[in-house]
Amino acid sequence: MTRLPEFSSELLRPRYWLTWIGIFLLYVIVLLPYPLLSFLGRNVGRAAMRFIPRRVFIARRNLELCFPDMPAAEREAMLKQNFESVGMGLLETGIAWFWPDWRINKWCTVTGYEHMQKAREKQRGVLLIGMHFLTLELGARVFGMQNPGIGVYRPNDNKLLDWLQTRGRMRSNKSMLDRKDLKGMIRALKRDEIIWYAPDHDYGPRSSVFAPFFAVQNAATTVGSYMLIRSASPAVVPFVPRRLPHGRGYELVILPDISDEISLESDVAAATCMNQAVEKAVWMAPEQYMWLHRRFKTRPAGEPSRY
Repeated sequence: MTRLPEFSSELLRPRYWLTWIGIFLLYVIVLLPYPLLSFLGRNVGRAAMRFIPRRVFIARRNLELCFPDMPAAEREAMLKQNFESVGMGLLETGIAWFWPDWRINKWCTVTGYEHMQKAREKQRGVLLIGMHFLTLELGARVFGMQNPGIGVYRPNDNKLLDWLQTRGRMRSNKSMLDRKDLKGMIRALKRDEIIWYAPDHDYGPRSSVFAPFFAVQNAATTVGSYMLIRSASPAVVPFVPRRLPHGRGYELVILPDISDEISLESDVAAATCMNQAVEKAVWMAPEQYMWLHRRFKTRPAGEPSRY
């Protein structure tokens, strides 16, 4: 379990100087008024489409796979909105890491908090399902200000970014756990802790089963959810941090406990239920979801790449 990291002189070495410059620029930019940040982020995202064609291809392909019946023009409009959200996501990471609590509270509201209160009244752990929206970092900060918990993450290879990310996330949370530490998550849930967990990415064949996700019938889906729920019997509470239109800020939507809806007959059955929960959440703000991830990179044996 990761506690608040201490600063090391190693992080001042020349190899990190460019990273420091980027961090400083991000810190300065997020000092700007939020309406200006909203304008800037959307335009940066649109401009970025010219420079990262591979990610544009992946996002477009994911939309084609998930929504084959959606008119092509509508998917293309969603793609452009999605990259506006990518630009905003970069600034929202800085907002989550650097803004003081009072400024977060000014621009963020929470709805559905009663669902978390009800889950906590049962005196058991809570598996907080946080999907990979581009508002992910800010959503974790806002939720932690209401109910500090334990975040699950993949340590960054860049030691400076790992230090900053961990420090930023722990501004409003207790600690962090490596996503590979399944036993640590189970122990925390049995202590009635809140575990922030994202079950919606493709983590490779070793820890996945194939289950439907939108129109894709064999999406590799982590078995971690099945193991955590079977072992610790937590409440399972999804939440969606969505950006409001016209620069009006953010709404963190906490949804009802779905633990009774998840089948534990098999890991495939549980994965199918979790994917259905993710789909419902994505529909609340589909243009803000992380479509540029290769969600369907893992394929059944003998089947060609979707990308």
